[in-house]
Amino acid sequence: MIRFAALAAAGTLALAACGTSSDSAPEPSASSLTVAVSHYPVQFLVERIGGDAVDAVNLTTPGTEPHDVELTPQQVAEVQDASAVFYISGFQPAIDDAIGEAGGTTVDLAQGLPLRDAETHSEDGGHADDHGSTDPHVWLNPVLMQQMADTVTETLSTASPENRQTFEANAAQLQSELEALNTEWSQGTANCAIKTMVVSHEAFGYLADQYGFDQRGISGLSPENEPSAAAIAELTNFVRDNGVTTVYTEELVDPAVAQTIAAEAGAQTALLSTLETQPADGDYFTAMKANLETVSAGQSCS
Repeated sequence: MIRFAALAAAGTLALAACGTSSDSAPEPSASSLTVAVSHYPVQFLVERIGGDAVDAVNLTTPGTEPHDVELTPQQVAEVQDASAVFYISGFQPAIDDAIGEAGGTTVDLAQGLPLRDAETHSEDGGHADDHGSTDPHVWLNPVLMQQMADTVTETLSTASPENRQTFEANAAQLQSELEALNTEWSQGTANCAIKTMVVSHEAFGYLADQYGFDQRGISGLSPENEPSAAAIAELTNFVRDNGVTTVYTEELVDPAVAQTIAAEAGAQTALLSTLETQPADGDYFTAMKANLETVSAGQSCS
């Protein structure tokens, strides 16, 4: 949902143009529009599209598990002072709560997307999810990232119309790269012998849906929810009985349970990035291409 907070005048979010004008396309303003972003994938979109005209303040510090983030008083003040706040609802409760205090535009990038229903888990499964009724991990599907990029572009262009051409040019380049990424994934997963992805937590539903896989999670949408012993035994048997060769771990989640399941089932483990936090090296595209290589090997794609 894009909710425009009450503005004193149409220029509240606009930036003052700097320098002299010319007949060429307007240059980005030297003074930045300050916005707050919920976590890395949102920061990536805003910075790629906004360029030098936007200063994005990430509310999730590097290395922090985004699901569990708690805002400091300073961060709450940053939300209140930001000209806009970009976030994905249902993913970080502390940020959802802080949105009510925002003084500028608030932009839920999940609004309008074809969201997946949150998968339900039996009591024996040992993990009840607290994300509400939908799965928030939309950024792992490059096609949905394209739709979110459109929303970011229009919001920034409304906030800073003198920079619209710059934002649109940056967005066009980003859209081209996202489309190429989707093509790489589509071609790289077109023929895979193993169709079930066994993952640490169920963050990969949108990616699995886009490229023809089924997802089985050790825990649910929240990685801190621990499975019961019965659920672990059931999943171990599933891996063994269905020819699954790889159990995927991730950066910010203890791999011990995944390693145990893999060892007992005669499988291996491999790291698959959720992109919930900034990659140690590279960016969104670097991590997604590394994920493709990992999935292609783990799912026996040819």
